[in-house]
Amino acid sequence: MKTGLVLEGGAMRGLYTAGVLDVLMEQGIEVDGVIGVSAGAVFGCNYKSRQIGRVIRYNTAYCRDSRYGDVRSLIRSGDIYEEEFCYRELPDKLDPFDWETYRSNPVEFYVTCTDVETGRAVYHKCSGEREDQRWMQASASMPFVSRVVTIGEKRLLDGGISDSIPVNWFRSIGYDRNLVVLTRPEGYRKKPPKGLGLLKQMIRQYPAVVLAMKTRHIRYNQTLDQLKEQEKAGLALVLRPSKCIKVSKLERHPEKLKALYALGRQDAEQHLEEIRRFLEKPE
Repeated sequence: MKTGLVLEGGAMRGLYTAGVLDVLMEQGIEVDGVIGVSAGAVFGCNYKSRQIGRVIRYNTAYCRDSRYGDVRSLIRSGDIYEEEFCYRELPDKLDPFDWETYRSNPVEFYVTCTDVETGRAVYHKCSGEREDQRWMQASASMPFVSRVVTIGEKRLLDGGISDSIPVNWFRSIGYDRNLVVLTRPEGYRKKPPKGLGLLKQMIRQYPAVVLAMKTRHIRYNQTLDQLKEQEKAGLALVLRPSKCIKVSKLERHPEKLKALYALGRQDAEQHLEEIRRFLEKPE
């Protein structure tokens, strides 16, 4: 039996997940594997590198930087999160990512992306090669505000387009019991997208992506229903925000980010013994 962590995206709503993960690391709670989507990928990798506090630290330090989630970056570079700053300068110099610990940690780490030619999910195991940073970038490259990321022959965008909560795929490769961290509170249901005319116009060269985005809410809500059944069967434990804190996808207010991070910590601490029991392996 393998245990896993499944991390939903949600851009800056992922600060909730960061709070949860920091508590898990502080308490020495480990799993066999992690799969992250979008923010769940670029924030979740810090669980494997064992860098407690790094996500909240760099997000509050740079959330108002014009290269980080700002329309000026989009105009200058084609990415609302500037590639050079976010995937080179920040992890290499400003707040270094610990690749050595990442590689030595036996926990497997996967990311989910969307193939823009097919509209289908692509799942990639990040073993510690520097190219893994490109996979994490692709997983977090939101449509409309990011350029397509090319890796080999694949052209990729945000994994949330095709599989926002990849618990079923994780189960299919042997992760039987999964702690699933969502970034929306209890009762949330995804609604059909608005502005489909604009959607078709902006990415008309990728019709499969248009279709995937039009039907995303159906797959998302189906997964929520399946998660309820998995919880009843003892195969999943879902952790989600216990209250609503309004944080936008591109939130630029440090205090709001700190509040959401604190909520993630609080919820994890309140459910700590339940999490331990759930992830405990039989002798």
